[in-house]
Amino acid sequence: MTLPARMKLLQIEAPGHAAWKDAPLPQPAAGEVLIRVLGVSTCPHWDMHIFDGQPMFPGMKLEYPYLPGQPGHEAMGEVVALGADVTKLRVGDHVVAWRDTGKPRRGFYAQFNTFHENDLLVLPATLSPAAVASLELAMCVEVSFQQLAALGGPLGRIGLSGLGPAGLVAVQLAKAHGASEVIAFDPVAERRALALTLGADRALAPDAAQWPASRQSDALDNAIDLTGVPPAIEFLMDRTRRCVTLFGVLREQVRFGTQHLFGPGLILSGYGDHNRAAAETALRFIVEGKLHLAPLITQTMPFTRYAEAVDLLRRKQAIKILFDPWA
Repeated sequence: MTLPARMKLLQIEAPGHAAWKDAPLPQPAAGEVLIRVLGVSTCPHWDMHIFDGQPMFPGMKLEYPYLPGQPGHEAMGEVVALGADVTKLRVGDHVVAWRDTGKPRRGFYAQFNTFHENDLLVLPATLSPAAVASLELAMCVEVSFQQLAALGGPLGRIGLSGLGPAGLVAVQLAKAHGASEVIAFDPVAERRALALTLGADRALAPDAAQWPASRQSDALDNAIDLTGVPPAIEFLMDRTRRCVTLFGVLREQVRFGTQHLFGPGLILSGYGDHNRAAAETALRFIVEGKLHLAPLITQTMPFTRYAEAVDLLRRKQAIKILFDPWA
């Protein structure tokens, strides 16, 4: 294809204000490829924090105008040009970003973006943007299952706290990894209903009266918290025999008490490292039909409606928004 000299990209110029504007077409550096972006999905907490002028992580420094194309990182597209020394990809390959390195650089909220070939996976051309753009999220959640797998033994009955995008992915990954029962907790009835359609055996409100605290009778074998909220984490800790692993961004302290020391002692596990094996596992589950990301997409929008999209996320009227850079 003939490449244009210019393109459109999104830039958050100040808290609460984003512009869809002209920019030069980027050129791939050594080891990079140029991607024509076909679809990119929101990462709700990133979008809400950055658009609202709040740090995503404690101590994070924000400067505006924010980096062009950021915080877009859940993206798929087609390789249209190669930089020097590229050996793994070819023009025409459909690819998906499997990790965000965290280094300051342009993001995928754009019509084109450059990315290092090591940070991309080749896709079957039949996979739609909705089906695979959020692979990076699935990779992140798969890391928590790697943490549990490192302990050995079956998952058994697993509890999942929080049914945002990560929790809905975790429901499916738990089934794909052979959990005997998946019990999901969330206060929002609509998200509990969606979790049931995606494979949860039970979806409950985190109500202590409905599920009294006990690490003995009727307890969970393992659990993953996907909220980062101490009451949600402690709810799982009080009802889990072996391990609670943390996925959500933790901003406050969690109480580990005497009730967690014995019978046997509860393991409270932190997060692991993003890795290609986790991404490849998630992609394999997508191809095998065990992981469905399209149901997480509430709506597809053009970037000219970015502020509206973030507001839908903020009011929990959308789980994820898929942006079409060409709409």
